[in-house]
Amino acid sequence: MNNTLEYNYDIVVVGAGHAGCEAALCAARLGYNTIIFTVSIDSIAMMPCNPNIGGTSKGHLVREIDALGGQMGINIDKTFIQSKMLNKSKGPAVHSLRAQADKKNYSAKMRETLENTEGLDIRQAEVASIIVEDGVIKGIKTTSGIVYNAKAVILCTGVYLKAKCISGDDISYTGPNGLAAANSLSQSLIDNGIEIRRFKTGTPARVDKRTINFSKMDEQKGDEQITPFSFNNKAEDIEREQISCWLTYTNEETHDIIRNNIERSPLFSGVIEGTGPRYCPSIEDKVMRFSDKNRHQVFIEPEGEYTNEMYIGGMSTSLPEDVQFRMYRSVPGLENAHIVRNGYAIEYDCINPLQLKQSLEFKKVSGLFAAGQINGSSGYEEAAAQGIVAGINSVMYIKGEKPVIIDRSQGYIGVLIDDLVTKGTNEPYRMMTSRAEYRLLLRQDNADQRMTPLGYKLGLISEERYQKYLTKISMIEDEVNRIKEVYVSPSDEVNDIMKSYNTTPITTGISLEELIRRPELDYNKTASFDKKRKPLDSDITEQVENMIKYEGYIARQIKQVEQYKKMEGKLIPEDIDYNNVGNLRLEAIQKLNQVRPSSIGQASRISGVSPADISVLLVYVKSLQKE
Repeated sequence: MNNTLEYNYDIVVVGAGHAGCEAALCAARLGYNTIIFTVSIDSIAMMPCNPNIGGTSKGHLVREIDALGGQMGINIDKTFIQSKMLNKSKGPAVHSLRAQADKKNYSAKMRETLENTEGLDIRQAEVASIIVEDGVIKGIKTTSGIVYNAKAVILCTGVYLKAKCISGDDISYTGPNGLAAANSLSQSLIDNGIEIRRFKTGTPARVDKRTINFSKMDEQKGDEQITPFSFNNKAEDIEREQISCWLTYTNEETHDIIRNNIERSPLFSGVIEGTGPRYCPSIEDKVMRFSDKNRHQVFIEPEGEYTNEMYIGGMSTSLPEDVQFRMYRSVPGLENAHIVRNGYAIEYDCINPLQLKQSLEFKKVSGLFAAGQINGSSGYEEAAAQGIVAGINSVMYIKGEKPVIIDRSQGYIGVLIDDLVTKGTNEPYRMMTSRAEYRLLLRQDNADQRMTPLGYKLGLISEERYQKYLTKISMIEDEVNRIKEVYVSPSDEVNDIMKSYNTTPITTGISLEELIRRPELDYNKTASFDKKRKPLDSDITEQVENMIKYEGYIARQIKQVEQYKKMEGKLIPEDIDYNNVGNLRLEAIQKLNQVRPSSIGQASRISGVSPADISVLLVYVKSLQKE
């Protein structure tokens, strides 16, 4: 008699962090019976580290997720306590939205969304193994022996696989915030031929707000004019009283405390095996690597509206508790700080992302997908972006249709995934604007233009929202065309305004388009020259201004994208044997066999494959096409 309990689902999602939530919501919204597993229902969409969403380049990802029909942008708009557009003094390509979140409220709202999504079940249980037959996923089994049959499985395990939290000599074999680690699944992946590696990340201490002297710190307020993350919202829809953050700095005393105790740091003593994030280093890393710096920024950020816990941004650490006590108290404003939670490092298992296709499906196991930190990335936003793509492609897999591939010219999502599956990563990957070749085209303001048609085509964007989008696009185009027809004649009044903005007065008639292109002027500053201008929403005028001001640069990047598309269009047969390609270097053969690129364009981005190798490969692929 078989007493094994079995359930049947279309899609199983393992993990309910930011990747898992987007993956599960996407699959269920597309009409597929989905179940999401979590080690604790109370940890859904938890923020174990920084209490914010967005930031440089990360804000771009959130807006793209929203434009595709994801949830992260909607959720942070409901739960933010401060909102700020970063890099406003720079060009529009690097403008990035960032919002402080009420951590508990963010998690609660996402849980509410999951619980009320039709076709989506939540299950608190640890997944022990994947079930694979002849290289095809068949489902998962929990530690209690229950089988969940599925047509597709998405692994979104975050930092929980064999997790280990380290603070000095104090080691706890748990996930973040003391939650249970997932200790069984790693071996099942290994047994199915999947390569596992060890990464680490960390978090700073949290201190009691009542013990902080804010008078020694610089106040950091939010924007007066709020920009929503979700294109569904207007600023007036989400306006609320904002809570300040604060800025202070480390000093030589701080650095001396760290240097004098560096041998007690697990990072330097060899206790920590995993590779940490280069772009988000611990404070001990920063002090030792940048010894010429006499101070480092420290951001004091509230964890929520109804808690006194404050996040000490910029001071992640795994130093022992007694060292942390002295180190934090050496910082101006923290002299009497009471630590509520110690900083710690966390080690966890993840995979080598070169094992994935661009769809985020494993090459060795059909129907098995992975998203988030299991793929070697870091960050809530990177995880969510991968989650929605894995959700989409699990559905495409079940339907027997071609996967949806967002390429590098279409979005930061495309840059992120292509970097992971083509170049791989030897450290927790972090998204940055510098990673995007076409970042002037991939601005945060036009994410809806780039992603909403795709979201609508897939069924993730409603008809109502799509019609609003079409109306907005029409208004942008009409305004750009109108401005090109407006001319301004010289007059004392006009030139007085010109002088007030420190720009050259005009002596002959000039188009409004040319005036907007001047560095000293913009769309709003030219309003007095434009008597027939009708009031438009700021999200429309922002795109109008960018399209006019940077028209030449945008046109140049569009031409670059055309060349990029040509290379991406040169497809490589799936069954190609690189050993048969004459004159390829040995390193290139090894790398090409490992990555199995789908196109010449992708092959050209593989580390260790030279331009000469690409020329050889091009000739070979052409010869195959002639046969």
